[in-house]
Amino acid sequence: MKHQPPPSSSSSSQSLAPPQAESVDIPLHTIGFVFEVFSPQKVSGRLLVTEKCCQPFKVLHGGVSALIAESLASLGAYLACGGKRVAGIHVSINHIKHADLGDVIFAEATPLNVGRTIQVWEVRMWKTDHSNSKAKCLVSSSRVSLVSNMSAPEQTNNALETLAKYAKL
Repeated sequence: MKHQPPPSSSSSSQSLAPPQAESVDIPLHTIGFVFEVFSPQKVSGRLLVTEKCCQPFKVLHGGVSALIAESLASLGAYLACGGKRVAGIHVSINHIKHADLGDVIFAEATPLNVGRTIQVWEVRMWKTDHSNSKAKCLVSSSRVSLVSNMSAPEQTNNALETLAKYAKL
């Protein structure tokens, strides 16, 4: 079954210029992730599946999918609560289809619930179907629960400044 990503939301939830992954998430930068949308309503981007993120069988490693899911949900939750510290407390991921070396993956995180102390985000990843460039195949679907609005250690005070350069808050 083919799944289509949800339509883009209104421009009010779109981000300003997306950040370079290096400036907001070093592990994502290391594997080559590129942000496209960066806001409290949606965080998305893409990844070219390279040897850095494959298992020995030349398919996307499930742990990389989980890394992307938790990173995107955490960044979105951080923006959604105005720069207060967040911490993931549960990640559930279903690996539906494999992505091969050379595939391009699109990932999108959207909030299901933004509560005062708990946030729940859905993260979906698709790859383009090689036989039809307009069709997308769902690769994985994740749900990430986070504790939010925690006090942040002093050494993280500049994190909101860095992220605010890229996000529409």
